[in-house]
Amino acid sequence: MGPSLASRLRKLFGQLGPGLVTGAADDDPSGIGTHSQVGAQFGYGLAWTFVFSFPLMVIIQTVAAEIGCVTGGGIAKNLRRHYPRPLLLAAVLLLLVANIVNLGADLGAMGAALFLLVGGDGALYTLLFGVVCVVLEVALSYPRYAAILKWATLSLFSYVAVVVVADVPWARALTALVVPEIQWNGAYAMAVVAILGTTISPYLFFWQAGQEVEEQHRRHAKPLCITPREAGPELSRIRTDTLVGMAFSSVISVAIVFATAATLNAHGITNITTSAQAAEALRPIAGSFAFALFAFGIIGTGLLAVPVLAGSAAYAVTEMVGVAGSLDAKPLQARLFYATIIVTTLLGASLNFFGIDPARALYWAAVVNGVLAAPLMAAMMLIVRNPRAMGRLTLSGRATILGWAATAVMAVATVIFFLTLL
Repeated sequence: MGPSLASRLRKLFGQLGPGLVTGAADDDPSGIGTHSQVGAQFGYGLAWTFVFSFPLMVIIQTVAAEIGCVTGGGIAKNLRRHYPRPLLLAAVLLLLVANIVNLGADLGAMGAALFLLVGGDGALYTLLFGVVCVVLEVALSYPRYAAILKWATLSLFSYVAVVVVADVPWARALTALVVPEIQWNGAYAMAVVAILGTTISPYLFFWQAGQEVEEQHRRHAKPLCITPREAGPELSRIRTDTLVGMAFSSVISVAIVFATAATLNAHGITNITTSAQAAEALRPIAGSFAFALFAFGIIGTGLLAVPVLAGSAAYAVTEMVGVAGSLDAKPLQARLFYATIIVTTLLGASLNFFGIDPARALYWAAVVNGVLAAPLMAAMMLIVRNPRAMGRLTLSGRATILGWAATAVMAVATVIFFLTLL
């Protein structure tokens, strides 16, 4: 008799790590706000975009993970080693700006969600969430912290529960996944670009590559470019981990769109700019239970995404200047790494105290991410095909075609985004 289903699932969950956490962090509070707006404004009409973006997410995150695992260094380190310094400086600077704004929006959404649940001072909650995330990231060892992030992904199932209690017309909703309901107007095009921008984000590239390096250090393993005979099982693990993580992310995104389409859009509420507004709007329509699940999900995914945003910035900064940085290092051994985590998180939290409109802040974060995503993806594709970086383990021909296709899609999306500004 073979192993039971439960034992197979436990084995699969044990193999998951950087890819799963990266996928879950993709559904951060700002992403929830975007998906809520899409569901409220267009109903089920844009559900197809998540099916379309899924293979693009898988290939580019696999590229990021393989860069880390094969070279033993993150994306910024490989840019510093093999490409002009201005490219490295521009990439890291834009990443820092986008991440700080995203951190502010996510922490503000978490504070607003807790305020909706229990009342009190939303600004104080925002600051406290920032402090809690910093303390956990600095104080805990990497294995323990990675395990916490992994289990925190379960909080996203709250959105599946919201769909269960919402009155979703399943025939129409599932049809919309494979049959596009195209609208030829600027708002629809802008929404497509927004979805691509929230599902394919530069900070996720830096994070997953950095996490693969962390995993190597934890196992005392060498980069695969040095030990290519061990590449088969490791690359297989990366592909499984990334595939599951991106599938999880896409399912949750679709669940949010379905939930808001079945509740908000169906009742004529079409203007939602933040995840907290979506949660509050759900209460009179879907009931207190759905409202509470939605709000708790914002907090849970925020506790997952904030460390990823700050951590990706820390990996980028330390690799840019060529100093050691790791979540497994003691704070005094990696001062710049942990200082970047602290400064970016607290700067992000502080944005909420200066009267900055969170929806507007996210808009500009999307602009910066749009500027950075396609060029960074192109640089990653050059790295992963470079024998000086990857040794004998350069990306295969089929994967290379898919990677460049994903890059081209993001480049076109960026052009469309800027055309809508004119």
